[in-house]
Amino acid sequence: MTLKTKMRLNGWTEIAVLDANGRRKRLWAENALGRYIRRHLGMDLKGWFLLGNWTDRLVRANTITNVGHAAGNGRISNQGSYNAMVNLAIGIGTQGTPATATALASEITTGGGSRGAATASQVTTTVTNDTTQLVKTWTFTSSFAVTEECIIDNASSGGNMMAYQSFSAVNVVSTDQLTVTHKYQT
Repeated sequence: MTLKTKMRLNGWTEIAVLDANGRRKRLWAENALGRYIRRHLGMDLKGWFLLGNWTDRLVRANTITNVGHAAGNGRISNQGSYNAMVNLAIGIGTQGTPATATALASEITTGGGSRGAATASQVTTTVTNDTTQLVKTWTFTSSFAVTEECIIDNASSGGNMMAYQSFSAVNVVSTDQLTVTHKYQT
């Protein structure tokens, strides 16, 4: 008898921004060409339909880091010193090689953008409770151009980064609320 079960860990994120009046702000959803130009040529071009489109929420697949794969296995087998991956962090930088990254390029630690515990739950994507959902809302007291987000196991600093993604700048100002819904499925 042959067992052909393959366990995969996939992740994706939804990002939405509300202004002080509770209205959703428009965000730029870059496509593959726009992402290539931003990452490789250093230009964040918006407004050309060829490079993406405007939307009220971003939904993006992300990169499960090498540490994320190790932490997943460590938590399942009760090996290693990995804590629960329930904290979210945001930043204003980008990673050149996200799979090998261990921290955000430039994490926000002030102005209402500090990392912290998300509300964790299990939801169904394919089979019952196969997906962990983390939801965190930041309310800003400063302005930022948020360009990266991650799941990390430590609520204050350092830690093991499980998943990472970068995206075209999401501009927030004081009183804006940014909500990240991060899901990962096994």
